[in-house]
Amino acid sequence: MDGSSAVEIALFLLATFGGALVAGLSGFAFGLVASAIWLYILTPLQTATLIIAFGLIVQGYSVWKLRGALDLKKLWPFVLGAALGVPVGVSILTWANPVHVRMAVGAFLVLYSFYALLRPAIPRVDAGGATADAGIGFLNGVLGGITGLAGILVTIWCGLRGWPKDVQRTVFQPVAVAIFAMSAFWIGAKGAITPDTIKLFLIGLPALFAGTWLGLKLFGRLDEASFRKVVLVLLLASGIVLVLADPR
Repeated sequence: MDGSSAVEIALFLLATFGGALVAGLSGFAFGLVASAIWLYILTPLQTATLIIAFGLIVQGYSVWKLRGALDLKKLWPFVLGAALGVPVGVSILTWANPVHVRMAVGAFLVLYSFYALLRPAIPRVDAGGATADAGIGFLNGVLGGITGLAGILVTIWCGLRGWPKDVQRTVFQPVAVAIFAMSAFWIGAKGAITPDTIKLFLIGLPALFAGTWLGLKLFGRLDEASFRKVVLVLLLASGIVLVLADPR
């Protein structure tokens, strides 16, 4: 997007606001919501870069609030694995086919939404320990470097571990911030941050702040289960559209 289309700017701001609103409510999923629209009007590289930049702001604020409850013993394997995975993901991103990236993100949206909606009764995973956590961190880093979706695999894995909800949040949000920061470093080191992307970042900041503010205001006031289902159905529909859309 070159910024010349008012419709594209409006769509960009709408996606930014929607992603921030959902992230404010749930603690994650900014990239999932925003990318469902952004990938139609931005390049995969612009999309990943902006998700990373905006994600640092949204998630960084939450981590600051959680700073007193952070458990470094649980965090370090994920962060170490991510440190190895992020440069791999960023390298893939710089040469990947845009159509393939869009379809891959769409397929991931579909799979994740089905999983979260159905929530199959999977036994708690206790095996693997820190090694398994580091492996998930690596895969999560690769995915974060490619798409900017920094915390999804860790979020699912924390659920499989059977950790309480509050413990999960003190793991997946700091890991997401770490991946965002590492991805920003590697993308910047490759010279992939363009003036157009910086312009879009500045344009999107008001929508980001507004969405985050509203999401935090609504947090705890809505039926969490019902809202979660609505969001997941929308993500599922967005993923299907991304997969089936005309690649031209």
